[in-house]
Amino acid sequence: MKSIDSIPVSKMQRASKLVGTGVKIGANYLKYYGEKLIDAERAEEKLNQDNADDIYNTLKSLKGSALKLAQMLSMERNILPKAYVDKFSLAQFSVPPLSGPLVRKTLKKHLGKTPEELFDEFSEEAISAASIGQVHLAVKNNKRYAVKIQYPGVAESIGSDLALVKPIASKMFNIKMNEAEQYFTEVEKKLLEETDYQIELQQSIEMSEACAKVLDIKFPKYYPEWSSKKVLVMDFMKGKPLGAYVQKNKSSQAERNAIGQTLWDFYMFQIHGLRKVQADPHPGNFLINKKGKLVAIDFGCIKKIPENFYGPYFDLSSREVLNDAKLFEQKLEALEILTKSDSKEERKFFTALFHQMLTLFTKPFQSEEFDFGDATFWDEIGDLAQQFTSQSELRKMNNNRGSKHFIYVNRTFFGLYSLLNDLKAKVEVNRFKSLI
Repeated sequence: MKSIDSIPVSKMQRASKLVGTGVKIGANYLKYYGEKLIDAERAEEKLNQDNADDIYNTLKSLKGSALKLAQMLSMERNILPKAYVDKFSLAQFSVPPLSGPLVRKTLKKHLGKTPEELFDEFSEEAISAASIGQVHLAVKNNKRYAVKIQYPGVAESIGSDLALVKPIASKMFNIKMNEAEQYFTEVEKKLLEETDYQIELQQSIEMSEACAKVLDIKFPKYYPEWSSKKVLVMDFMKGKPLGAYVQKNKSSQAERNAIGQTLWDFYMFQIHGLRKVQADPHPGNFLINKKGKLVAIDFGCIKKIPENFYGPYFDLSSREVLNDAKLFEQKLEALEILTKSDSKEERKFFTALFHQMLTLFTKPFQSEEFDFGDATFWDEIGDLAQQFTSQSELRKMNNNRGSKHFIYVNRTFFGLYSLLNDLKAKVEVNRFKSLI
């Protein structure tokens, strides 16, 4: 894959890239209008594919928070057309790396030494490249290390990227910008934390030590003496990325169930035992080693879950609350889904909407064992997503709802469910409780 020598950093440079993409998308639609007269279904497939290609090519050149968006969207398989999911999934493990000279310059700037002064061997060619940084293999005293180097200008471009996204999000989701600032502030805060590898270093050490009691999961050791705000050094861990494992490995369903159980226990232990969680569960953040064991390699995004959110959020997964209309509404109020300013129409609409959603999404918690490979469950989710996107009433309502904590907690569950579905895993829902 061809490497790159620079990344657009200024707001003007990044905006011009997006404007150029908009022009290409406009041209794609012009072609579509002509082609759909001949074969409407084929024309729509081609439109989605062309648009997905053009958008992804722009995002991968911008890197940073723009590419992070593609990575997050790739998990929304029940909302986006398949062409977008397939293309955006490349953001998890297939991104053009920085060139060798730029890597050397970055390492020298942030650690004060050249690669040769730090290690016995250093590969200038990245072994993986993603949204915020890329990883290189290094050797010191016959021991192998993974050296994660952040792309230049990533942190500085987050504010401008979000400024470009805000008006689009406002139109797409019918939210009032003056009431939505808390959500954008939450996203910006997390993205800035992810660009500070000193924060990630501390989180990685703390979380790997705290989660060591979870069965069948491995973590690398981290090295503060070789790390900085833009460079993070850890043990090199052998294994196949989870996404590649799912696509190419012909492992038994028993092994996949075991990996899925470890994933489930890992996340449930964090949420219920630690009240904080690795909130970026995509396939690029996990490896599967030769023994079929899970390896967690990224703790850049950690979401702390406050008690006043944790309580009502998980109360909504209990049958008692779901079956008690008054109690259900109380929990929605505690989570800021229902507000005092709601009209009777809005209150009735959103109570019914969230009851329908939660009855479906909390199904895994309603039994001792749950099969995430169950096609019926995912068909129901797809049907529900389709229903919401075509619901005219929803567009008329004020959609500024819910605590800011929903953003990353929900992202965690959607990502976890997707990983377990990829594995077609069947899990024991409450096994994690013995760890707490």
